[in-house]
Amino acid sequence: MKHSIIGYLLSEGLRNVFHNKKSSGASLAIMCATMLIFGLFFMIIENLNNVVKTLETQQGMQAFIEKSATESQISQIGDQIREIDGVNTVTYVSKEDALNQTKEKLKDKQALIATWDEENPFRASYMVTLTDLKLSEQVQEKIREIDNIAEISSRDETINGLVTIANGVRIVSAVILTLLVLISVFIIANTIKLTVHARRKEISIMKYVGATDSFIRWPFIIEGIIIGIIAALISILILGIAYSLISNAMTDSTLWNKMGMSLLSFSDMTTLLILVYLGLGIGIGALGSSISMRKYLQV
Repeated sequence: MKHSIIGYLLSEGLRNVFHNKKSSGASLAIMCATMLIFGLFFMIIENLNNVVKTLETQQGMQAFIEKSATESQISQIGDQIREIDGVNTVTYVSKEDALNQTKEKLKDKQALIATWDEENPFRASYMVTLTDLKLSEQVQEKIREIDNIAEISSRDETINGLVTIANGVRIVSAVILTLLVLISVFIIANTIKLTVHARRKEISIMKYVGATDSFIRWPFIIEGIIIGIIAALISILILGIAYSLISNAMTDSTLWNKMGMSLLSFSDMTTLLILVYLGLGIGIGALGSSISMRKYLQV
């Protein structure tokens, strides 16, 4: 008996979608539009977060080693730095590497450092990047405790700026996405309300013959869920095609290549986007239908 009731409710929900083509089409179109706007902001925010994370991994500090340190001591320093919590990568820069990097920067002004080949003034060092920029001071304190560390060079202002930007992006993204969800629920609820209003006589008849509120409500909720799932699938398809075209055009542009930035591929966001969209589609469809039914049912 229970299975027959569930089957009836599902079939009624499906019948409602295809029987009321105009209202279902309107709901589908509006939900697709709101989901596309949501998806647009979602992908922009995901890419912004990716850019910030990329910049975070590139920022860090340089730990300079005392000139008197032996090769074994230098190697031991590297091992000790790698064991510190919050350290992401540790790259050794020898005195020769530092001199060569300076030569590359000076280019045609090599005469300024002509004597440096005989007596290299640079010190060996370790370039250290972090898993989280907020741990910068903590990691620096730990490195200073290691023997034969001469000094640490760190762009603290840049690091603090990136931390502020990262926090700002996360707060703004959360606010924007929350507002879009609330707007979507409001629009879909009012759109489905038109469908319910057009079938108010049918609802009244069902109540007169003894149907419970739940029995009347569920086909409309299922209808909203089905429309939400269809809208989610259509929106993902449109976004996937549009995003691929735009990202390919941007990747091929000279300006974008000079900036050294990279966009996330659509496949990188597909799983999360599908889960978010299905959650939105089912949630907004069900919630919108429930809100729309309140006027016609005694809850």
